[in-house]
Amino acid sequence: MSRSGGPTIDEVATAAGVSRATVSRVMNGRSSVATDIAERVRTAAQELRYQPSRVARSLSLGRTNSVALVVPDLANPMFQQILRGTMAAAAPHDYRVLVAETAENTGDEAEVALEARQRCDALVLAAPRTSEEALRDLLPRLEPVVVINRHVPGLTVPSVRVDYAAGVRSMVDHLVALGHRELAYAAGPRSSASNALRARALDDARERHPGLRVTTVPCGPTVDAGYRAADRVLATGATGVIAFNDLVAFGLLARLNEAGVAVPGDLSIAGFDDIELARYATPSLTTAAVPQADLGRRAWELLHARVLGAERARPAAGDEVALHVTPGLVVRGSTGPVPPARRLGVTSADLASRAHARDEQVRARWREADDDWVLGLGDDRPLGRYSRGASMPGVHSPRPFLHPVHSLRGVAMTAKSPVDHRHHYGVSMAVADVDGTSHWGGRTYVRDQGPTLLANHGRQQVSGTVVTDDGATLVQQLSWLDERGGVQLTEERRLTAVVLPEVDAWALGWHGTLRAGDADVEIGSPATNGRPGAGYGGWFWRLPSGDEARAVTPAGPDVHGSRHPWVAVTRRSGSAWTTLVLAQRPGVGSPEPSPWFARVTDYVGLGPALAWDTVRRVRAGSALDVRLVATVVDRRLDADEAQQVVDLAVARVGAAGAA
Repeated sequence: MSRSGGPTIDEVATAAGVSRATVSRVMNGRSSVATDIAERVRTAAQELRYQPSRVARSLSLGRTNSVALVVPDLANPMFQQILRGTMAAAAPHDYRVLVAETAENTGDEAEVALEARQRCDALVLAAPRTSEEALRDLLPRLEPVVVINRHVPGLTVPSVRVDYAAGVRSMVDHLVALGHRELAYAAGPRSSASNALRARALDDARERHPGLRVTTVPCGPTVDAGYRAADRVLATGATGVIAFNDLVAFGLLARLNEAGVAVPGDLSIAGFDDIELARYATPSLTTAAVPQADLGRRAWELLHARVLGAERARPAAGDEVALHVTPGLVVRGSTGPVPPARRLGVTSADLASRAHARDEQVRARWREADDDWVLGLGDDRPLGRYSRGASMPGVHSPRPFLHPVHSLRGVAMTAKSPVDHRHHYGVSMAVADVDGTSHWGGRTYVRDQGPTLLANHGRQQVSGTVVTDDGATLVQQLSWLDERGGVQLTEERRLTAVVLPEVDAWALGWHGTLRAGDADVEIGSPATNGRPGAGYGGWFWRLPSGDEARAVTPAGPDVHGSRHPWVAVTRRSGSAWTTLVLAQRPGVGSPEPSPWFARVTDYVGLGPALAWDTVRRVRAGSALDVRLVATVVDRRLDADEAQQVVDLAVARVGAAGAA
């Protein structure tokens, strides 16, 4: 039995009937022992569960069977993956990989590398930050050595290199194809050779794309560096950003989210490396994918050949061995078309100073006031008031509503109880027929009888309201009650407001989720009850009368009954022009736009109809989404401009927390 708790080499020799030296030769894999004797030794070692000492073996063989990997930053997942790739490739050859970090300290790099090499048989030096002159002196002292992402002309040190120029070219081409002409580069460490390669590729991109502007913003390689550089990036007025790596891009995304900057609605962000977390960012990150683990595997292959070269013939002097890896572009959610505001002719300086201003006065927030909720820019600039509607007459189908609503310049945008239709209340969910109950107000169309005032008016009752998203979103719980007080539907309603100063506008995202209880609920309209063309009932905006008004859609002026994704009404009151743009968004139970109910001549009011000419059924336990983004603009828009405003408003509302 072993006196030290484990079997010794002497015990294996005794059990196998051989000398201690023979056991050593077998354990070290030497071929000078007869096959039958070697098998007898291995059998004895296995039965005794003998494990040879790696230290003793190293002394015997004159090598440690270990290699070192020196990296600048172990917190960077890029280098973690290189380590994993190296370890996976070295393990089948019975080599272990030790790792050392320089923590981005250029002054310590040579000392760390030399100390690591003294403890191992060979070394992999990843992305060294040391100057070219210093590397010329250092690398020969580290032999055998392989370098990742660095080349020193005149030396024959093997290397594995990423073609950063190709990765940057593909990224720039992608952004230019999306319409971007003003880019920013969040640069990496000045001592990084790959940073210099990226910068050189961006210089070439300016020549390939005339008119392209690229502004370099000093940054660094970490998440924190990206976070701290975000404000300087915004100040450039760029519409697209190429980050030194994915970590920098993560930092940018975090700060931009805090500042209320929509990605990619306001600013497109692209990273580099495609680390594992890139696809899980919010939004998912467009990046140049580098096969990181493969860099480690390839480095080991070159290094192993170099180690064996000490025992066999080395490559001829002057022969340089280099493996090149080309990144692949991975397009995800963080890049998109150039922002609509820029397409509308806003200058970089204007965009930087207005769209991303952090002054409280450009943030719309909800606050409670006298049992209602007021939306405003501070306390003295209200944009709208949202009322519970509890005091509405019963025949008007009481419901929460928005009124008054104003543009940024103070132009009135809603009407309440106008003389032509007293039951119209600004902006509200007004449905003509829910299982025979009117949530529209006024007279009900009765088949073979015509419009008739009936005692069938329901009400929408608020059970709770909270404000979220730093004041931008009002969340409300409601019950839709029939004329007897029975619950027909429940609803969660979210109203999110954002300011779009770069286009003289503000936008409201309305997201209502109507849910049926234990029984199906049928939603109808006068049209489904026998009055052709009267399919109204749903989300509805009543505007005040003006001096003139006209409708705009993506396909012309015809709105009523159309299924366009958006419509706009341009109005003039005196000398003031405003445009209201309404955009439908897909949701549960509403994958396609609903038909628009619109009036522009006799009065101005419009909204999507839930039951245009056929009954809409909400199955028991299921839901129906009503999702719109409304934008109030202080000027006249044509169809192209309206489309661009829709794109901007939808992106900005989505970033703020709704839609």
